[in-house]
Amino acid sequence: MAHTAARAARRARGRLTALAGVGSRGSDRRHPLVAAAMVLPLAIILAIAFGAVQAVVAQASSVAGMLGH
Repeated sequence: MAHTAARAARRARGRLTALAGVGSRGSDRRHPLVAAAMVLPLAIILAIAFGAVQAVVAQASSVAGMLGH
């Protein structure tokens, strides 16, 4: 019975190590354009969902009005 517990612990540790490695690319770094392409769709969806687009348009129009354009 003592051997069974040790085997189960090793197996569980192996599974946790395998799960921790999912999605990691090691020490390679991602190109900035790839990172931007990954995050921009979510940022656009959040901006539309929370009304940030209207806020940016309002700020831009007020700045353009101050500049006289």
